[in-house]
Amino acid sequence: MADSQAPRATSNRSTTPGSDVFKDYISTQWAERPDEAVTPREQSAFALERRSRLSALHPGKRLVVPAGQTKVRSNDTDYPFRAHAAFSHLTGWGSDTVPGSVLVLEPTADGHEATLYFRASAGRDSDEFYANPEIGEFWIGPRPSLVQVGADLGLETRDLADFEAMVGVADADTLLVRDADPDLTRRVDALVDERPGSETLDTVADRAAASDTLTRDLSELRLVKDPFEIAEMRLAVAATQRGFDDVIADLPEVLAHPRGERLVEGTFNRRARADGNAVGYDTIAASGEHACILHWTRNDGTVSPGDLILIDAGIELDSLYTADITRTLPVSGRFSDVQRLVYDAVLEAADAAFAIVKPGIRFREIHATAMAVIAEKTAEWGFLPVSAAESIQPERQYHRRYMVHGTSHHLGLDVHDCAAARRDLYLDGVVEPGMVFTIEPGLYFQPDDLTVPEEFRGIGVRIEDDILVTADGAENLSIAIPRTAADVEDWVAGRR
Repeated sequence: MADSQAPRATSNRSTTPGSDVFKDYISTQWAERPDEAVTPREQSAFALERRSRLSALHPGKRLVVPAGQTKVRSNDTDYPFRAHAAFSHLTGWGSDTVPGSVLVLEPTADGHEATLYFRASAGRDSDEFYANPEIGEFWIGPRPSLVQVGADLGLETRDLADFEAMVGVADADTLLVRDADPDLTRRVDALVDERPGSETLDTVADRAAASDTLTRDLSELRLVKDPFEIAEMRLAVAATQRGFDDVIADLPEVLAHPRGERLVEGTFNRRARADGNAVGYDTIAASGEHACILHWTRNDGTVSPGDLILIDAGIELDSLYTADITRTLPVSGRFSDVQRLVYDAVLEAADAAFAIVKPGIRFREIHATAMAVIAEKTAEWGFLPVSAAESIQPERQYHRRYMVHGTSHHLGLDVHDCAAARRDLYLDGVVEPGMVFTIEPGLYFQPDDLTVPEEFRGIGVRIEDDILVTADGAENLSIAIPRTAADVEDWVAGRR
């Protein structure tokens, strides 16, 4: 880690000058960079509280939470780096996280001492800053100093090279978020196993099981959002609304292009990069029959007059909090009678589910409520071989043919947030104030489904909103994005 040479530096095809004369020349005559005064970012105080809660759950254990490394896309090009959600939650570092950083909570007599390790700039007297295309300043820009990051995040900071010493003393009392940085995980395991007396230590499988507990706890810490997180969710939803407005404004160009779905994706992604960090997940722009494919992200189809287009999209802010919204739009400005029938049924399911949300209910009741409406509607239309009451029995579930996915998932730093939480705190958990989750029922009638009349085939509708649980009920954070059939028609007509 201390070497200036990056693992994938391409020395075999490099034309970077290597003479001593050049090295001496390029390392001199640079202006001094004054230290900039840094005010701690707002989330630093909240991150401190989150670390304190985690510390109380694991007394005496060394806790290692990596940000992760960049991931190769092709040869020596990488995907855009995004820090692991647990790391960002505990540090407050978001889109500006330095890849390879690691947060360590070292046990003390009264809790833990937190230290953030990251690769600080090597300085212009080294060849890193001009010769290393992976991390050099000439290539990717200057990295912040230890002092700057420490003041920004309210954390003790050390150079990543010093982390090697910590790894060298890793033992069975070290808990690691193992999926965040697989290479680091393998190194820690190897060092523990090679140490004299290692036969008395836990096996890798035992250590993995113990670390799974840490991963679980980190997920469960995010089930209830603090005030900073709730404010960020509001901002993410507002940015996402602007993205949907942009898409509707571009519908004439979308309709004219042979791959109009790509234009929808591109328009929304442009807003995401302008108002946030990126999209929170691959945008689904599913027109016509593609709306029946739940995770349609190829987005290479046409958008034709008369189509419905299902757009499932969310903007991720620089804090890494993301929205997750779905709207289904009639691209010509008006629903057909059958399209509107399906749309209104989905909206009824969504509204019924939202109506029961309040502290004290079980999370799974939200899905059950939406499914009762889906069963009633599909039975009413004659699509089920049994009544709605019979279909909702666990051993039947005929109506689920037309909606196989769940109705709700937690939302925050990850689009499917808190995924490692225990079932009795998630699906079977009690809803609490401060939770943020989606409500997203749908109906999808596949184009070759012979159980439904021909006029229904190829129609897919989903309506998804982001919900905040309040002290005495719930707030639909995305209520300002048109939802009813009439409002959606006016929205499409008005923006175009």
